[in-house]
Amino acid sequence: MVEIRFERPEDIDDVRVLNDKAFGQPEEGRIVDKLRISCNGILSLVAVSNNQIVGHIMFSPVTIEMQGSIIEGMGLAPMSVSPELQNQGIGTKLVKEGLRCIKNTTCPFVTVLGHEKYYPRFGFQRASKYGLKSQWEGVPDDVFMVNILDESLMKTVSGIVKYRDEFNEGEQTTLAI
Repeated sequence: MVEIRFERPEDIDDVRVLNDKAFGQPEEGRIVDKLRISCNGILSLVAVSNNQIVGHIMFSPVTIEMQGSIIEGMGLAPMSVSPELQNQGIGTKLVKEGLRCIKNTTCPFVTVLGHEKYYPRFGFQRASKYGLKSQWEGVPDDVFMVNILDESLMKTVSGIVKYRDEFNEGEQTTLAI
């Protein structure tokens, strides 16, 4: 059985190891560590099975600047599951619980740069449909997606979605699952 819960301080080392293992490099773990230190607005959840952290997901603030005002939403990145436990529904549980938590706030949208066949099941659609573009050049249209949580607000919003600077210190591919 897998339990999804909020990340705790004692989980930090295990989350870093999990991200390094799942992505095959340390970049995602470094980004997560930096976001924990510099950003109060994150949502970080872990999946626990047999007292082991087997999955992790983080949401952090993203912005769209429009006509002098800033619309703030959340960006899903990164999400990781232990390689030996992938394709068993752990990622699905993490995404669903993260979105459930965010829907209980005033957040109007969530973006993700990820697999075009995986994220639509959670309500994500091509961001371009809403006039939204990724800040990074060359991101394919079908992998930059948005889940609109406040339709009335987002009807008038368009522009470039900007992730926190911590993501710019690594490769843009770190956002993809």
